[in-house]
Amino acid sequence: MWIFGWKGASGFSATSTAEQVTQGIDGTALTAIVTGASSGIGAETARVLALRGVYVIMAVRNVEAGTKIKETILKENPSAKVEVMQIDLSSMASVRKFASEYISSGRPLNILINNAAVAIPPFTLSEDNIELQFATNHVGHFLLTDLLLETMKNTAQESNHEGRIVIVSSVGHRHGYQEGIRFDKINDQSGYKKFLAYGQSKLANILHANELARRLKEDGVNITANSLHPGAIATNIARHDSILDGFVSIFCKYVLKNHQQGAATTCYVALHPQVKGISGQYFMDSNLAKPDKVATDAELGKKLWDFSLRLINPN
Repeated sequence: MWIFGWKGASGFSATSTAEQVTQGIDGTALTAIVTGASSGIGAETARVLALRGVYVIMAVRNVEAGTKIKETILKENPSAKVEVMQIDLSSMASVRKFASEYISSGRPLNILINNAAVAIPPFTLSEDNIELQFATNHVGHFLLTDLLLETMKNTAQESNHEGRIVIVSSVGHRHGYQEGIRFDKINDQSGYKKFLAYGQSKLANILHANELARRLKEDGVNITANSLHPGAIATNIARHDSILDGFVSIFCKYVLKNHQQGAATTCYVALHPQVKGISGQYFMDSNLAKPDKVATDAELGKKLWDFSLRLINPN
């Protein structure tokens, strides 16, 4: 059980913090994008990467909230290199605008951390007419990764430093719809169950990482792609469910991970030398772990890839 802090093969456990798993690592030559960096584990991920010298771009929906986090980081660490850029992962137009601005800046990109997520809202369609959790948690990040991949490839080649794509999933991927990905029913309101739809989007995260890893390896590119479960954490992700949010706020803070522990696996996979060369894997508690069997279905991963391409290129 995680609360006992049992260490895995990496030497870290569920109680390890993001600072502990990156202790002694020098990231001064690296540039990273962290989506959803204005709160929760995204904010802590940005803080710790900046602490290790990484140039961090905080990709956030709420620029005001992101700027406050940036100011907090700079107050603690005046030499931190942090920048805030606006993105709404539920909007393809916003994702394209962000990617275009980033590419135009000419900055390198070593690490892409797809962290932002929306959880268990009532049935809602995005502005692109895609169910909101699938649109934000998977499609937005799929598009962002696709648009920035060339920049990452160029950076990896020019810097001779392994690029890393880190996709934050959840153990919730085990609790989705029976058919895994409901390709023909993504927008089926009558069959919508918010918890199952969340599980579907998190399953898509792992399938995306695995298929991306396969393609990168096939192309001989020095970039890895991995997914992870950050742990059960008391964040504001349950804000769309008032009962669950209240339960988390009052009771679960005593047994759930804090933000420092919740960001650990993300920071470990993004920076630690132990992860060098590892791709297409799933991590939990800063150790390799096994996802649900459906998440390792290569054919399902390829089908999702093609489906996602059609969603981001409808014409």
